[in-house]
Amino acid sequence: MANPLYDSLFGRHAQAQTTFLELPDGSKLTHADFLRTTARYAHAIVTAGCAPGDRLAVQIEKSPEALAVYAACVQAGVVFLPLNTAYTPAELDYFIENAGATLVLCDPRKYEALKPIAEGHGAALMTLDRAGTGSFAEAAEHQPETFETVDRAADDLAAFLYTSGTTGRSKGAMLSQGNLLSNAEVLLDYWRFSSDDVLLHALPIFHTHGLFVATNVMLLAGGSMIFLPKFDTDTVIARLPYATTMMGVPTFYTRLLDDDRFDRDLTAHMRLFVSGSAPLLADTHRQFEARTGHRILERYGMTETNMNTSNPYDGDRRAGTVGFPLPGVEVKVTDPETGTEVAQGEVGSLEVRGPNVFQGYWQMPEKTAAELREDGFFITGDLGLIDAQGYVQIVGRGKDLIISGGYNIYPKEVELALDEQPGVLESAVIGVPHPDFGESVVGVLVPEPHAEINTESIGRDLGEKLARFKQPKKLVVVDSLPRNTMGKVQKNVLRDTYATVFSEPVES
Repeated sequence: MANPLYDSLFGRHAQAQTTFLELPDGSKLTHADFLRTTARYAHAIVTAGCAPGDRLAVQIEKSPEALAVYAACVQAGVVFLPLNTAYTPAELDYFIENAGATLVLCDPRKYEALKPIAEGHGAALMTLDRAGTGSFAEAAEHQPETFETVDRAADDLAAFLYTSGTTGRSKGAMLSQGNLLSNAEVLLDYWRFSSDDVLLHALPIFHTHGLFVATNVMLLAGGSMIFLPKFDTDTVIARLPYATTMMGVPTFYTRLLDDDRFDRDLTAHMRLFVSGSAPLLADTHRQFEARTGHRILERYGMTETNMNTSNPYDGDRRAGTVGFPLPGVEVKVTDPETGTEVAQGEVGSLEVRGPNVFQGYWQMPEKTAAELREDGFFITGDLGLIDAQGYVQIVGRGKDLIISGGYNIYPKEVELALDEQPGVLESAVIGVPHPDFGESVVGVLVPEPHAEINTESIGRDLGEKLARFKQPKKLVVVDSLPRNTMGKVQKNVLRDTYATVFSEPVES
């Protein structure tokens, strides 16, 4: 037996002295150096009490060491659970409990806040900061630099990623070794990656895009990454001449286009720009091509499936579409009520099937059965169509999901927080177009009788309860919410009403 994911992504590079990561300070880390750290971390994970199949939750800043924790989990057969660094302790409480995490790694600055939470759920708590120091690093420091890789099968779980529904309860999407590896193998070929590629990596690594797409593809290719802690326009422009490829969310590209230094000369050597995690406006497509001569490649994926479709590497990359189903992935459009396939060109519910599709939701068999059909098709919740040329178009989201700057925001969670505020009778949360983030959050509030709502006070309170990217960038007060004859709030009416509220970029 073997460990397919570790062997394919990591193990084969164990002796490689080629560069894997280029860091902001100019230093470089070889594949071999990285895997020596990985082995020490795997020993530390096992010493901390994790066995194969156990869950390790991490909320740590992006760093080579953070990436090594992922690799160590794969090598030790431990399920990796990355959590958004913006989540508050109150939000983390649910994830740690629901996942049944054996070990939690956090930034030292959050240790005291998370200690009672971890203890309350029987999880060990250790620290690791962006510089690679902390109690976990200390525990790994004197461990051996080799580790006997744990045998795993393709169907064994490799990671959990939490995603929410409109009910507000987060769901742990279970991703197997085969799910992650199959997707990386397809993208490697479809996007023509090789060991000669250098990827400019400014994405977070607690998200599918930055971790399971960008990183896994580069590991499989044997190339290198310019590994930036976050997107910064000056830094990206300075490092672009040393890259061949870049993956980003639409926000990255709109911010680059706002800078006059970003031009055809700066990007002349680049092979590929990929965009995902949020819709790319057609205007951004046009501006980018006019400025650089490059046509951004837009694709479509989600937490439960990784990548499903992509515009072609060779051929027409069409604005407003997410391209064709990837090799081995089936996409169909069905009637949301009956599940029957609709005629070509008609809008319906997008369903996907393939080796990339997840194993189900952790400890939620009923939710799994409702969204993952017995024949293997996953009901994405997105509304779309397939045109006469076979291009997939996303036209809406049946679950009112908001994607802002590449991050998923679920209205119900924000509405519950708003409804608790003084003077608020009810609320509706919507996403509307934003020139920088793709979409941004608007909270529409109805006051209780004879009450006045203090939106500034509400904004401050939400800052302690919700991650920053979830917080409404605008709160408006109305007498009542529009409803249909069945009493359901008409969010489409609200979206139309406030569609132009973000005519200018808003500070993040």
